[in-house]
Amino acid sequence: MTNPTRTPVDHAAYYLVHAAVTAPSLHNTQPWRFVHQDGELQLYTDASRRLPVADRDGRELVISCGAALFNVLLAMRHLGFLPHVHAFPDPATPDLLASIRWGPYARPTTAGEAMYATLLHRHTHRGPFRTDPLPATLIDELREHAHHENTDLWPLTRTDELRRLSALIRAAETRQRDHPAYTAELANWTPPPHSLRRDGVPADAYPRDPDSTAFAGRDFAAHARMGYGDKEMPPAARRSLGLATVLSTGCDRRDDWLRAGQGLQRVLLHAAAHHVSAAFHTQPLELPELREQLRPAAMTNHYQQVVLRLGYHAHPHPTPRRPVHDVLAHRALLPTPPARNGAERPSRPAPSSPVQARGQT
Repeated sequence: MTNPTRTPVDHAAYYLVHAAVTAPSLHNTQPWRFVHQDGELQLYTDASRRLPVADRDGRELVISCGAALFNVLLAMRHLGFLPHVHAFPDPATPDLLASIRWGPYARPTTAGEAMYATLLHRHTHRGPFRTDPLPATLIDELREHAHHENTDLWPLTRTDELRRLSALIRAAETRQRDHPAYTAELANWTPPPHSLRRDGVPADAYPRDPDSTAFAGRDFAAHARMGYGDKEMPPAARRSLGLATVLSTGCDRRDDWLRAGQGLQRVLLHAAAHHVSAAFHTQPLELPELREQLRPAAMTNHYQQVVLRLGYHAHPHPTPRRPVHDVLAHRALLPTPPARNGAERPSRPAPSSPVQARGQT
């Protein structure tokens, strides 16, 4: 039995969750919550932030939480400890995705530190990129980073592949724009100008024209009648789709979705370290019949989890994040009841924080 409260919160747990909340999520819903108890940090989904129209089976919700989980593990390694992770530890509690404990000391790696340094610099882009191509060596590195999390990143460069993907994205976006429940859901996550909300996609984070590239974007501007305009976009002669890619997994279970989120975040952070941003186009993955059509011959035995473009742009458009105290709760163990013979059972002391937070991420 536990006694839930929000104070006092362990400093190290706060530090880890402060890193976690920088993860990307569909419509910036931030659908995660954390509980710290007895030296263990638990990651749960937040069902109140699920998108029942766009994400009917909760797949993208779990992917978002997987990205947040990757950030927790990255921050723990930055502090000099190996994380011990148990995914889906309790089948009777399906919203509990992972429990994380502190492992032994381990010196941070150069690659890990480079990714950690980009946590606050990674921002989702929603418009065109500059025409500068990504170096082939960087593309190879991004694929290796995806593979490190048992996922695959597939660059799409052939004209026929790009046309087909563009058509599927357009078909999905057209259906969704004509779906009243979907447009209402999207409007709910499009705060009005000058809103104090710490979630959703604000007007300065999406273009006024959602179709400024060959891949249709989500039409946030239709609801807010805002968005940044042509002055902030490169001239048409200098606009580019960027590199179109698909992130996939070998199976399509919830543990694969969680893994996809970790692979995605690893790719995004390594890209950000090289000043590369990502734009997401997951609309066809949200409609089962179109998701099946999206699978190219090369991915016959893979399940597409994320469609994204990668490229360079000059103006980052960050989205807000909820404060840590909104997503982190602390549970203190109640004293152990006396044994039947009247003797007190020795209570297990709560471990002290292995490290004090050294500032904010």
